[in-house]
Amino acid sequence: MEIILENRAVLLGGIGTTIALTLLAYAFALVLGTALAVCRVSPIPPLRGAATVYVEIFRNIPLLSLLILIAFGLPDAGLLLPYFWCGVLALTLSSAAFVCENVRSGINTVPVGHAEAARSIGLGFFGVLRYVVLPQAFRTMISPLINVFIGTLLGSSLCAAISVAEITYVTQKLNIQTAEAVLLFLVAGAVYLVLSLGAAYGGLALEKAIAPGRRSRPSPTAQAMGAQA
Repeated sequence: MEIILENRAVLLGGIGTTIALTLLAYAFALVLGTALAVCRVSPIPPLRGAATVYVEIFRNIPLLSLLILIAFGLPDAGLLLPYFWCGVLALTLSSAAFVCENVRSGINTVPVGHAEAARSIGLGFFGVLRYVVLPQAFRTMISPLINVFIGTLLGSSLCAAISVAEITYVTQKLNIQTAEAVLLFLVAGAVYLVLSLGAAYGGLALEKAIAPGRRSRPSPTAQAMGAQA
């Protein structure tokens, strides 16, 4: 344990970088993914098509490949970003595709009658989403979105491949210096486990706090809103 105590400042710095990567990427992914989900249920075919193409591309590109493409491809295009922000960008683009599908699924759980009633009082497409559909759909999105958060957290370990000093990269560097792979990677694994379980239990508590007494029967709300002129 002396190695851990002697290098606690470095390890804590790596943990801090991991948390920063995850929180920033997830926050951006929530915004981008929600916007994509709105496009996917919109009545405008080009928007639906563009969002569908995005989701299919970024759900099926390995995160490691995306990281390397961004880190070493952007400089060739004349755009220089620090490796930390390359990691944030890659995690955002990847996670947003999964956020989009979860939000779209949540929208489809809202009874179609609610959207129709909102339109009958004069709300437009975005008004229906903002005031009626998304607040109700959020209840069913919590657990899937927490899973995306955990996936973003674990995916941040791949940023070690582009020399971002998160916990996995720090562990690798310390292992080269000390040859204590088992101990060091047990610590790194414990860090990911604690953070993941914390997120999971936090999401469970939030879900219980806002859970309605009865859940409405799922229905194709997105199709109904998409049929609006």
